Amino acid sequence: MTDKPINVLVLCTGNSARSVLGECLINRLGGGKWKAYSAGSHPTGRVNPFSIEVLKENGYSTEGLRSKSWDEFALPDAPRMDLVITVCDNAAGEVCPIWPGHPSKVHIGFPDPAHAQGTHQERLAEFRKVYAMIETKIRKLIDVGPERAGEV
Repeated sequence: MTDKPINVLVLCTGNSARSVLGECLINRLGGGKWKAYSAGSHPTGRVNPFSIEVLKENGYSTEGLRSKSWDEFALPDAPRMDLVITVCDNAAGEVCPIWPGHPSKVHIGFPDPAHAQGTHQERLAEFRKVYAMIETKIRKLIDVGPERAGEV
């Protein structure tokens, strides 16, 4: 048995909403046994302000969160991933880099709250809804473990 955490990379296209929410949820709910990172195939360069708002509402520190390219995690000195999760259909359909260590891959899709229209409160409500959906799936993932991630 090892004390090494299960490393998870959560991928989306822009790395501004769903993947960032997933990263934060895994890091909190994983209780130190899971370590999550997030990235995008075409990062927007900033975390969506509604993602930041929802995370702060839920007691997360948002310091250090940033939108980054998945290329960072394909480098030889990058953390070795045990599991790669795509959370949007675009990222799931793209040709991913070759990840060091050849981690397991699973797709757990969620609607993109960044496309929400309307007032601030209407858009925020969509982010809250997607956050809750991601939380439900992450709780199940942590319960079943990375070996059975495809069952989530």
